[in-house]
Amino acid sequence: MTKDASIPIIIGIDLGTTNSLVAHADEKGPRLLVDADVDDAGVMPSVVSFDLNTGQVTVGAKARDHAVEYPLTTVYSVKRLMGKGFSDVEDEASKLAYAVERRESDVEGQDLAVINVGSKQYAPPHISALVLGELKRRAEKHFGQEVTKAVITVPAYFDDAQRQATRDAGQIAGLEVVRIVNEPTAAALAYGLDRKEAATIAIYDLGGGTFDVSILKLQDGVFEVVATHGDTHLGGDDFDMCIMDLAVREVSKQFGVEIRAPATRQALRLFAEAVKVGLSNEPQKLLQIDLGQGRQYERVIEQAEFEQMIKPQVERTLESCGQALRAARLKPEDIDSVIMVGGSTRVPYVRQRVGELFGSRPYTALNPEQVVAMGAAVQASVLAGVRRDTLLLDVTPLSLGIETLGGAMGKLIRANTKVPCQVTEMFTTFQDGQTAVKINVLQGERELAQDCRSLGTFELIGVPPMPAGLPKIDVTFLIDQNGILNVQALEQRSGAKAGIQVVPAHGLTRDEVKKMEQDSIIFAREDMIAHRLIDLRNQVLFDTAKAVQVIDKHGDQLAADELHRLEEALKALRELANSSQDADLIYRQLEKFNRMTIPLANAAMSSTLRQGES
Repeated sequence: MTKDASIPIIIGIDLGTTNSLVAHADEKGPRLLVDADVDDAGVMPSVVSFDLNTGQVTVGAKARDHAVEYPLTTVYSVKRLMGKGFSDVEDEASKLAYAVERRESDVEGQDLAVINVGSKQYAPPHISALVLGELKRRAEKHFGQEVTKAVITVPAYFDDAQRQATRDAGQIAGLEVVRIVNEPTAAALAYGLDRKEAATIAIYDLGGGTFDVSILKLQDGVFEVVATHGDTHLGGDDFDMCIMDLAVREVSKQFGVEIRAPATRQALRLFAEAVKVGLSNEPQKLLQIDLGQGRQYERVIEQAEFEQMIKPQVERTLESCGQALRAARLKPEDIDSVIMVGGSTRVPYVRQRVGELFGSRPYTALNPEQVVAMGAAVQASVLAGVRRDTLLLDVTPLSLGIETLGGAMGKLIRANTKVPCQVTEMFTTFQDGQTAVKINVLQGERELAQDCRSLGTFELIGVPPMPAGLPKIDVTFLIDQNGILNVQALEQRSGAKAGIQVVPAHGLTRDEVKKMEQDSIIFAREDMIAHRLIDLRNQVLFDTAKAVQVIDKHGDQLAADELHRLEEALKALRELANSSQDADLIYRQLEKFNRMTIPLANAAMSSTLRQGES
């Protein structure tokens, strides 16, 4: 099939943990691109298999179907490793059939998670690139020409490292990633095609490896994300793991056998997934595992038992829904519709609990596995100029800023700020003659730098040597439409400039994100007091340094006893700022000191005027 050359081909891709899809939208709307020689549904397993003898790489259903035969060379669920360090995934790596190893990063103190296949190591983006390459091939077969541009979806709670890893995968696959779109937002785009009236919608997206919830307001073709929350390490794979853990425990107890062989673990994973899928439609399923030597493990799993197994994971998703509602300043009853997205939302217990939380039956008319790819295709059609009636406003999930003097977190972009966005704030130096400024870019909700995560550092050099406070340094944070952060510092007088595109070696763990959010609430008062104390100490340092300069130049204009009292007050204020934790006391003493410097300032001004007249 060929296409009008005047309209660029931009495909939409749902790069999933379990399955991936590619779609395209034209004036008639979005549709999946299917390779009839491979499947008839357009859903391709995100599985890659390597043949060590021939060097052949197989992607999709065929790779998945032979995973038990080749457990060490078949890679699956790689999305959960994207943008992660080995320390982030070490526990999960021990449960995978294939080998995940540590590799030192170029960034000191950080490591990388790489996949070992035979004698070669592959970074997760390289594996994802093979999946994307197969989807690219499907699109090219459909259109009969080369396809080089794509919109790719990611979980809303993917951080900068995970988004960048996704862009890297696209580039390796030969695709220009023209936009990265959050999965829940893509689902809203697909859902909103036939919806005209204003509405407030919750998108509950539970896939194979990740979970997101987004609260959106739809009106007049504008999709505005007002809040988002989620967990990049929670999904259907964890449901499978519950069944696997049960089998491993019972096999050990009944037969004294530990399931460690890669082929057996791979088979168990597939059996567990089949049981999970079956329990969505049947009250019970039989789990059977051939342990060899005439030993057979059999276990009937009831639907109610399975629901108890996955209850903790489902409750975690509901906690995220509550967080998103609070961030949007809404109550469950304010939500007009709840849209279910992701294959794992087919589990009846998930639908039941979501319905109970929001007090309404979730909307399930759209195919939960296809809707994200369809939405990506809609966004692609907007970028290609096919559709001009849709505007997408997304948000950033965590606050961003820089470390200021004294170790405070100076937030420039707050959590749930709409992207793309740009914020500029002016900073200065606190030391005379300072010619370089080190800038530490932070991510988190706490008020102190030590409690936030450093995304990267860079140095602004070439600042002209001037008295403290005179340099004007504009720090600009720019989050582009893909959620990628760029930071730039510019000294106005000299034009000295430096910047960084934040690409940390790995992303945040689930626990780190959760701890950031919880700690920002628990320590809110304590953090604000600490931040105020730092600001006051900085102000004392700045004001007293300026006072010393003026005393040195014009102190002889004051009476001796007045000068002595001022110098004693200056010394006492500095000692108080260094030793006291009482911000109110420091503030009062600083105000008192500044009033004492008024005669000095008047004397300095009079002296300057006399010099000007002479």
